[in-house]
Amino acid sequence: MKKASFLILIALLCFTSCDKDEDPHLIDKDRVGLLKKSTRVYELDSIFANDSVVRQMSEGDLFRNSNEIKIYDQSGKQLLLLEPVQAFDTTSTIGYIQVMDPRFETAKGLSTASTFKDIVENYNISRIENTLSAAVIFIDDINTYITISKKELPAELRYDTQTRIQASQIPDEAKIKYFMIGWD
Repeated sequence: MKKASFLILIALLCFTSCDKDEDPHLIDKDRVGLLKKSTRVYELDSIFANDSVVRQMSEGDLFRNSNEIKIYDQSGKQLLLLEPVQAFDTTSTIGYIQVMDPRFETAKGLSTASTFKDIVENYNISRIENTLSAAVIFIDDINTYITISKKELPAELRYDTQTRIQASQIPDEAKIKYFMIGWD
């Protein structure tokens, strides 16, 4: 009797562990929702079969050498903006992802709706770059960089691109402007 109960328990554990669905909105180092680092451009239509995949190809534009791919949900809300590693190559993997929808979040709850405080409390900041209009925060643990508009920073940092911005200078309530994942 004990042996039969044990076998039933093992069978139930196997059944429940095999039945887990992937979280369609989880962001981690090698994954954004259903996209994996190894996902090819030609696979997007099947991955997002219930959504809209919009390819912006402008081969005639001499100054444009990439082809952005926008993903929209069924209600028309943009979820992601993708850029392949190799432009105009359907066998290419995805190089960059801009997360547009706050439903996409990390295991620690970081999303486009988060603030700088959420970043500091949950992740190690690798570095902060000072650009003309934003502070770019790199989180290497999850292949992410996040921009915060300089409008969110103290006045003395807004027009200065030479000063090194420290995490302590960014207000806790500063909002995320762009949430990007780089898989290059």
